[in-house]
Amino acid sequence: MSRSEAPQGRRTVPAPSSPEQVLAKVRQHLAQLSKLMSTPDAARLVLGLLYLSRAPHSVSKPGVPTWSWLSSRPARPDSGIHRAVGQALAHCLPTFGARDSDRGVMSLVPVPPAASDALLHSLIEVIGSTRQVGLLLDQCLRDLSTAQTDGSRYFTPRDMAHLMVGAVVPHDRHRVLDPACGSGGLLVETHRYVSERVGVSPALSLQGREQHTPTSQVAAMNLALRAIEARFLAPGDSLTEPEPELHDIILANLPFNQRDWAPYTGAGLDRRRPASPVPVDSRWPEGPPPRGSANSAWIQHIAHALAPGGRAAFLMADTVAGTRQAAAQRLRERLLRDDQVECLIALPPRVFGHARTNTACLWVLNKDKSARPGWGTRDRRRQVLFINARRAFEPVPGSRARMLGGKNAALILETLATWRGLFEDGAAAAPYADRTGWSRSCSSEEIADNGFSLMPTSYAWEPPSPEQDTRDRIDRLKFELADQFDRMHDLELRLLDALEEI
Repeated sequence: MSRSEAPQGRRTVPAPSSPEQVLAKVRQHLAQLSKLMSTPDAARLVLGLLYLSRAPHSVSKPGVPTWSWLSSRPARPDSGIHRAVGQALAHCLPTFGARDSDRGVMSLVPVPPAASDALLHSLIEVIGSTRQVGLLLDQCLRDLSTAQTDGSRYFTPRDMAHLMVGAVVPHDRHRVLDPACGSGGLLVETHRYVSERVGVSPALSLQGREQHTPTSQVAAMNLALRAIEARFLAPGDSLTEPEPELHDIILANLPFNQRDWAPYTGAGLDRRRPASPVPVDSRWPEGPPPRGSANSAWIQHIAHALAPGGRAAFLMADTVAGTRQAAAQRLRERLLRDDQVECLIALPPRVFGHARTNTACLWVLNKDKSARPGWGTRDRRRQVLFINARRAFEPVPGSRARMLGGKNAALILETLATWRGLFEDGAAAAPYADRTGWSRSCSSEEIADNGFSLMPTSYAWEPPSPEQDTRDRIDRLKFELADQFDRMHDLELRLLDALEEI
């Protein structure tokens, strides 16, 4: 049937009448699609259909099905619409680099199976019936994140994104970077945060990079559907080389304990033999970080890319804040010496993806902690704020999972704003005071005397109690075990290097 032919025999299915019904119907179809293809591919297929239905596109290529053409097809189980959907997505979804003239980006698009025709007809109708694009988009991203969690490619929950963006206080015209952007959620939250404060569409420079090409495509769709302008670099590893530009704000939900992160050269190309040394560049002024873990490399990469007065917030495994491993300890000492550390927040366990087993901290770096407009009225140079939010979580309704929650994120941001002397309503700043078991402001000298440890639980500790003593012992044993594993891996790499030289 050509596009000009009128649809015949199309079955009329009552469209859901409320956003909740739309979400329930789409999730029902997603569950059925997941029986025919992998769950991540099914989730990306639903997201692609949503993008195809709403996002502005360039002039359609002759012969490539459009959304209106797809939505007018007769609803038959054997209509072959899966082929048309695959073709439409391959030629309309965001691309990175050259496009094959015949296949488009087919390699990135989940190919719908032949048995999915009836489901695709219903999905197209349901998606086309709703005006609540934002709600459906958020649900699609949550479903995709849940499907990818086991592979540590989950997306940052909204409450965590709210905390991270609020901690760095972005302003209009800021240059914002996420070097591990995933679905682009931190860039979306930055745009929302600034928009609410300036009252118009902000003039932000948003830039993101993601290592995995399909996820880069998801990020581009996410921002395009929200009419947010952003620049996404070609998919790749941000650690390969220093950032070519400086940024006012850097936000990142980083991979923890990433192994073999540096490019291999020479004999190091043979993964069975000891790797070549990490290449030297301007990001590591006191020597390259260890190849066995990218944690220190990510922190130095971010600090190096900050503009004067720039701020950064990123998630990192606990061990980096307190381990006695030489590389991490040298890094903490240098950051304190340069007065770049502003705040560390010990987060609750199991509130997001890869911290289901590892505990994590939110790091806030600041290149200028002096009192100034847009930051605060308190001069906090040579000081660091520690917040112990280990038990600031709430249950996810209907599950055993946890989340930080909006109230806890707001409480953390309120503590940080009070410490800074920053109040949005113009009221006089209330004086900051340490709270036992919650927050403590420390001088650089005290931190140096404590072996340059940046673990919030070492400073903002709770009063002794039998229950607290038990929790402290468990936390200490877990931390010591993780620290020993890091030290053992470091020694293993040194031993292999020494044996290679014999």
